[in-house]
Amino acid sequence: MRMLPFALLTLALAAPAGAESMRCGSKLVSLGDRPFEVLQKCGEPVHRDLVGYTLGSYDNREFTVEEWVYGPNNGMLSILTFEGNRLIRIETKRSR
Repeated sequence: MRMLPFALLTLALAAPAGAESMRCGSKLVSLGDRPFEVLQKCGEPVHRDLVGYTLGSYDNREFTVEEWVYGPNNGMLSILTFEGNRLIRIETKRSR
């Protein structure tokens, strides 16, 4: 029973961290930004992936889902997920 808090802490630290913003030099990228805004602030990502498609939650329109990777910066990768034309998730992950 005493090991449970330690196991939960280890699991939490192993999972990728999420954020609501990311710094690119002196500029800040935030959830809800458009791809062109991210390109202006951060430049081209080192990698882009078309992950797939999803349906809109209220109007059944189809949106692309794309992941952009920046870094590594100080040993960390930043993975930005765009749904349609909006930044919906920012993850950080230790690079290997």
